[in-house]
Amino acid sequence: MPFQVLINLFIALLWMFLQDEWSVLTFFSGYLVGLLVLFLMRRFFPQSFYLSTFLSILKLFLVFIRELITSSVLVIRQVIRPRINITPGIFSLKTDLEGDLEVTLLALLLTLTPGSVVVEISSDSKVFYIHAMDIPESSDAVIKSSKVFEKAIKDVTRKCSN
Repeated sequence: MPFQVLINLFIALLWMFLQDEWSVLTFFSGYLVGLLVLFLMRRFFPQSFYLSTFLSILKLFLVFIRELITSSVLVIRQVIRPRINITPGIFSLKTDLEGDLEVTLLALLLTLTPGSVVVEISSDSKVFYIHAMDIPESSDAVIKSSKVFEKAIKDVTRKCSN
């Protein structure tokens, strides 16, 4: 992937230097020409086309923002009640992610969503122990969001390794 980015930047710079006017617009048009050239030559590279990995990273970011907003609404709903009626607790969550990068990324994403904190990860990295603000509501939301996160994380990490 880094090799493809460097080739694309080289094509963009070459395109810009061969034009009469050196500007950001000619560099950008050269970058788009470089994307087209790399897309047409993608079968000659050992890795997948780097723009698909970039789009997967963008999708993971957008999934995180969506889950952050929904869990924030859940926490705000709990806080603005006249009487706080929560049942905090710890529950376990199994995962099928492999590798330290995938497990760490899921733990960070779950911890960054309000109302849940990853307390511990088992020694085989297959079970998360999560503290939730309100077990009935928060645990269901965390389980649902973890499945979405796992799919997006697999898209990113498995594309980068190919």
